[in-house]
Amino acid sequence: MYEAIPHGVKNITTLLTADRPVRQSLPTYGLWLPLQKASGGLLLVRDKAWEPHEIALLAEWIDIWRHAWQAKQNPHRWSWRSPTQVIRRQFTTAAGISWWKQRRILWLAVIVILLLFPVHLTVLSPGELVPTNPAVIRAPLDGVVANFAVKPNEFVKAGQLLFTFDQATILSRLDVARQALATAETEYRQSAQLAVSDAKYKAQLATLTGKIEERRTEADYLQAYLDRSSVTAPRDGIALFDDPSEWGGKPVVTGERIMRIAASNDLEVEAWLPVGDAIPLDVNSPLTLYLNATPLFPVSAAVRYMAHDAVERPDGGYAYRVRAQLDEKTTHRVGLKGTAKLRGGRVPLCYWMLRRPLAAIRQFVGW
Repeated sequence: MYEAIPHGVKNITTLLTADRPVRQSLPTYGLWLPLQKASGGLLLVRDKAWEPHEIALLAEWIDIWRHAWQAKQNPHRWSWRSPTQVIRRQFTTAAGISWWKQRRILWLAVIVILLLFPVHLTVLSPGELVPTNPAVIRAPLDGVVANFAVKPNEFVKAGQLLFTFDQATILSRLDVARQALATAETEYRQSAQLAVSDAKYKAQLATLTGKIEERRTEADYLQAYLDRSSVTAPRDGIALFDDPSEWGGKPVVTGERIMRIAASNDLEVEAWLPVGDAIPLDVNSPLTLYLNATPLFPVSAAVRYMAHDAVERPDGGYAYRVRAQLDEKTTHRVGLKGTAKLRGGRVPLCYWMLRRPLAAIRQFVGW
């Protein structure tokens, strides 16, 4: 009797190794090449026994046909037509089903519910870690900065020398004032001696006394001016300023900010909210700062205030200043920048998605 090779064997080499006798109506030797487990295959028969190399070639050949057969029966599920066909089937009207049970009605209901789902209104803006209450060091006089005694980001103590002004002009004026004071005092002593015998000189004593006080006041003022030319730190903290080489020899005016002294653990978040992204923010609204240096470790804070007026930024745009208090102390240093995520109240998802497009359309059409 002819015995067929077992169907569905995964290893084609094992499947095609044995030569089996066939029935008398067929040639003696047969070879079964399956295409799939339940889709049949190809039966080859002949009177001569099958050689191993012939079996190997036929095994490779049937593999090619099996791949083509599977591709024909099961098209690729990720073709570009598949999503379109799936969506079309979902929104096709089914016969014999009530309208409110149709799939498209159910899908529309799901979409409407998702669009009305409440979410937090959030915006992104540039942010930075800044000192909360820094001591601002401003120029105490008009002059030229001579040199700095500290380096940027250096910890300083109260009373430590920070920088000095060019003192050449002040010293020369002080020397002139002291010489004028000495001259006035000499004139007073001479007049006082002559006033003993001459009443005319006695009348000049009051005038000379006033002149002495005037010269002394001028000398004291210039001495105080000289003392202010050496600026010291008002408290302990970190000196925050630009490169000292940019300040050397630079003329400054009274009141111009030169540096800040900030405590190392006295930090808060400063964000700049663009005018187009301004959303209502209440006090204690959550804010998250994703620093560029450590994006995986965000800093959380609560909004302390939002400025009423927008100010011009260095990039030419206008933005509102937002200050937020840190929820807990951080090891990050002052000056680190990143992206601040501000979260307002809850709004429907459709409003969150269409807020900016609607604002742009209203600006364009004026309605």
